[in-house]
Amino acid sequence: MSKETSLHGVHKGLGALFTDFAGWSMPVRYASELAEHKAVREAAGLFDLSHMAEIHVTGEQAADVLDFALVGNLTGVKPGRARYTMICNPEGGVLDDLVVYRLADEHYLVVANAGNAKVVADALAERVAGFDAVVDDRSETTALIAVQGPKAVEILAAVTDADLDALKYYASVPASVKGHDVLLARTGYTGEDGFELFVDADEAPALWRLLLEAGEPHGLVPAGLACRDTLRLEAGMPLYGNELTVEQSPFEAGLGRVVKFEKPGDFVGRAALEERSKQDVPRVRVGLKGAGRRAPRHGYKLLVDGTEIGEVTSGALSPTLGYPIAMAYVDRAYAEPGTELSVDIRGRIEPVEVVALPFYSRA
Repeated sequence: MSKETSLHGVHKGLGALFTDFAGWSMPVRYASELAEHKAVREAAGLFDLSHMAEIHVTGEQAADVLDFALVGNLTGVKPGRARYTMICNPEGGVLDDLVVYRLADEHYLVVANAGNAKVVADALAERVAGFDAVVDDRSETTALIAVQGPKAVEILAAVTDADLDALKYYASVPASVKGHDVLLARTGYTGEDGFELFVDADEAPALWRLLLEAGEPHGLVPAGLACRDTLRLEAGMPLYGNELTVEQSPFEAGLGRVVKFEKPGDFVGRAALEERSKQDVPRVRVGLKGAGRRAPRHGYKLLVDGTEIGEVTSGALSPTLGYPIAMAYVDRAYAEPGTELSVDIRGRIEPVEVVALPFYSRA
């Protein structure tokens, strides 16, 4: 039985089509995923992300715990700021990619992917041993709503007195939205400007409705997981289970920059990651551009002269660009932008070209 977010009834009322995602019944689309994608690029979209995990780490050694448990330098994050990072196993394999918000000197919020919620919560609960800190998983009582798109600032400005101009990218601030207490963060997963609002789950339906009402004059529409996937793909953002897995270290994913060896002390996976950082990775993550209308999909093989040299991890017909795009891992020799490859699309061999990521960057 799929779990339901506190907004499930609201989505049903809006005519959403649902899918099971990481054990949750989530809206995949409301009307048209193309229209929803276009709205986020040109106006704004409203997303329910309440399936994500929200794990709080508090106490005198909260920073030390996270420096030990994660690969990033969380001591170096100022209160009010956030950081993209990863949690690895002792072998250096990625357990999940995370956004960590420092809410106060001794208070952090770790946001994990829905499919890895238990893995991350269990790992943090284990790694806190011996530190003066507490790990508190508040996922069940927290809802997360995102407003993403170029009109997001105008929409939020009408319903909150928070200083949005002062709120930088990857920063957060406690705010009131028409009487609802939220943590307002300037973060997202679409390649657009926007905000994510953490709120008590029981207040989420009222907050959703008032955001929808405030946004309608600006072209805001409710948006499902289908367009969220094409938006993040255009922005070249990795998805756990596709571009990131426990088989890979951050270095294989081309995200070695998140590993901070210069931070003091040991951290889980450090020795293995130091070793892996010195090796030439056999395959690298690249962007691919197709020519026709058939998009390469997850798991499709990439070929040169009939020999397999890589595999597609995510792919779709790009609604913004109008041609097929994909991310893939290919042998190092074929990773240079401009390299011509072939992809086996269900028995038909189609040409693709290696291109630099991201496919789309907002102005």
